[in-house]
Amino acid sequence: MFMEEPEALFFCVLKGEAEMKQAPEHLVALIEPIVEGLGYECVGIEYNPHPQHGMLRIYIDSENGILLDDCTKVSHQLSGMLDVEDPIQGEYQLEVSSPGEDRPFFKLSQFEKYVGSTVNVSLFKPIDKRRKITGLIQAVDGDDVMLVEGEQTLKVPFQAMSKARLVPEYLLKKGGRSGK
Repeated sequence: MFMEEPEALFFCVLKGEAEMKQAPEHLVALIEPIVEGLGYECVGIEYNPHPQHGMLRIYIDSENGILLDDCTKVSHQLSGMLDVEDPIQGEYQLEVSSPGEDRPFFKLSQFEKYVGSTVNVSLFKPIDKRRKITGLIQAVDGDDVMLVEGEQTLKVPFQAMSKARLVPEYLLKKGGRSGK
């Protein structure tokens, strides 16, 4: 008896909630070309390995923004490739998402694109006795990001950052969200 396989389960959220690790290079090498081949920017890829509850989250963007149909299109293409290549051991959920207004930063070039904007940065090790910094991106100098917080300018090595997110303009106007 022939049974039709159920369609792939996928999630599309317009903003990611949980913070996860950046994906290993072998996953990035498989996923980025597919996303970009479909006409989208691959903002970044997060992967949280877990034997039963793993999560693979891909952030996509385009000049026209991201709609549910965009997430669906990318999800179906990636599901097929991931089924064939089978690069991940164990079970996981695939989530394709817009980066949202508080977009995560995965690459140094993303800081360059948002010079003049405010970011929340978490660090692997403290700089100036702090593990969290909220500052205005002044410049990118080599592998360092120059952040201005109040009267202080901090030189933060990109490799020292565990995560970074843009602070949306509407939060700045309300006087909300600080890294303290």
